[in-house]
Amino acid sequence: MAGRKRKLLAVAVAAAAAAPPEREVNKHKNETGVKLEVSPAQLKSSIQCENSAHIAEPERSHYFTQTEPQHRLGEDFFSQPCITLAKGFLGKVLVRRCADGTELRGRIVETEAYLGGEDRASHSAGGKRTERNTAMFMKPGTIYVYTIYGIYLCMNVSSEGEGAAVLLRSLEPLQGQPIMRQLRAARHKEGTRQLKDKELCNGPSKLCQALNIPRCFDRRDLASDPEVWLERDSHTSPAEPYYIVSAPRVGIESHGEWAKKPWRFYLRGHPCVSVVNKEAERQCRSGNVMNNLSSSDV
Repeated sequence: MAGRKRKLLAVAVAAAAAAPPEREVNKHKNETGVKLEVSPAQLKSSIQCENSAHIAEPERSHYFTQTEPQHRLGEDFFSQPCITLAKGFLGKVLVRRCADGTELRGRIVETEAYLGGEDRASHSAGGKRTERNTAMFMKPGTIYVYTIYGIYLCMNVSSEGEGAAVLLRSLEPLQGQPIMRQLRAARHKEGTRQLKDKELCNGPSKLCQALNIPRCFDRRDLASDPEVWLERDSHTSPAEPYYIVSAPRVGIESHGEWAKKPWRFYLRGHPCVSVVNKEAERQCRSGNVMNNLSSSDV
């Protein structure tokens, strides 16, 4: 038996010598200071995973992903003379993205041009620049929000020309009317009648209420702002073309001859226009100077 054990032991020793050495171990310390045994294979695998993590595309949360609007108007659109831009706004869609991602939309149906400089009815008349009207002197497409009567807001957009800007007067609600109605109702006493759709945005202060345009939007860039922008109309176009009426601006009667300048523009026959001027419409028709805004433009 002793001889057999010696023989088996010799075989085992020979096999051990012929077999590959046991894997080498590396000793590392973890964060607690305890030594850990890690094989070269494990270490190599860890390095490969670490490298692949740098190469792989980082994961992005879908909660913070915002897609760029396809029909958004950029800087080129706003770089126009004031009167041209005031007409160009008609038929375009103003979009307001709320904090929860909800989007409110309204088609612009009425504007007013304020040329600055010699225009005595403009906030920038005589080239006067103040803390209030700074946005009028900024690049075309800059939002100018100011307060009237101490409580109401109006939204303007700067154009080409020193101190020139366009006032947005009225919108046709297209999307988010229930929210617009709630925002408007918040400024009225309880028990008042429910507003019709055409009454939600038919005035410069009304549209600021309905789309929740705050004072802090002043001096923002309408071409790049993530919360408010302008789009080409992707909604159903009206079957009949509208015509642009040129009429005197509203609420500036104290400015003499400048109050008579026909620099208010609106879509004739549209129910959301704030103030209809029948005389201007008659003069436009008889003088054949009413501009055609076709369905493709609206």
